[in-house]
Amino acid sequence: MKAQPDYSIYLVTDDGCLQGRALLDCVREALEGGVTLVQYRAKTASSAEMYAEALQLKALCDSFNVPLIINDRLDIAMAVGAAGVHLGQDDLPCAAARRILGEDYLIGVSAHNLAEAKAALQRGADYLGCGAVFGTATKADVKKLGTEGLEAICKAKELPVVGIGGVTADNYREVRAAGADGAAIVSGILAQPDIRATVRAIARVSQEFTK
Repeated sequence: MKAQPDYSIYLVTDDGCLQGRALLDCVREALEGGVTLVQYRAKTASSAEMYAEALQLKALCDSFNVPLIINDRLDIAMAVGAAGVHLGQDDLPCAAARRILGEDYLIGVSAHNLAEAKAALQRGADYLGCGAVFGTATKADVKKLGTEGLEAICKAKELPVVGIGGVTADNYREVRAAGADGAAIVSGILAQPDIRATVRAIARVSQEFTK
């Protein structure tokens, strides 16, 4: 089985959080602060724009020895040599993605309840992104899972679980205390005035859960 990365501080990009700053600059600051995994998400970009930006992010992440995951797009992930993809419930099914990508790529699947988590496990996912733990400003249609719902998934899990949705430096500890292996964070990192310091604060809390 492929080696699992460190999911503890999982950055998800969103251009809407950058407040006029350049994406690469913000991701670099996050990596300098201690982000352990980066997911490139660009919902409105063209394929050409995504490819060009993903190539730059891949080179940047490589320089920090941090894996890059691509949201939704198997073709972009394969084209830039990313570590894997993350799929939502409305994206290509995990089993189909696995047939295309093979066993060398990581496949993460979003799960909003225990049933979806178990289905993702059966279909070959490598990790689960579970939420929205605290609600989310980036996805209005996602129902709140809560820390209790997250804990239920974590207790039944056979895969790494990442909590997502409204996670910040202030509530990151609650996600880890529920049993998650890490937290996927969007505006809680990228919308902060000092990205590097924010990630370092999260990393200090993460160390409390290091086995």
